[in-house]
Amino acid sequence: MVITIDEVRAFLNEFKIKAKAFGIIYRDDRDKNDINSLLKLGINNVIREEIIFSLEKIDYSEGPIIDTLNKGADMWVFGKDYNDTDIYIKISVSNRALCISFHEAEYPLKFPFKTQTL
Repeated sequence: MVITIDEVRAFLNEFKIKAKAFGIIYRDDRDKNDINSLLKLGINNVIREEIIFSLEKIDYSEGPIIDTLNKGADMWVFGKDYNDTDIYIKISVSNRALCISFHEAEYPLKFPFKTQTL
């Protein structure tokens, strides 16, 4: 399945609208997503939210990915550089905006739209 830049733009728009209206639910119940992992990166909850709201179409890495574990909405992966560290961000949106993963990338991320002039 080939994703277009317009599909990424539409997903981010929907995510940000719901996040502004209802807030973001964070899955901090896993070690790599917990507050200690964030603090190790110099990121607090305010900075994490700023990073998420700053996501753009060029930060897209992969998705949509079917959520077979939780049977929730499709998940989308984005990446952001923060203090020379690549941050892996997996988000989804249905009734609410959900951040499933936010941690240091465990492998190099690919950014299919970063090389395009948009």
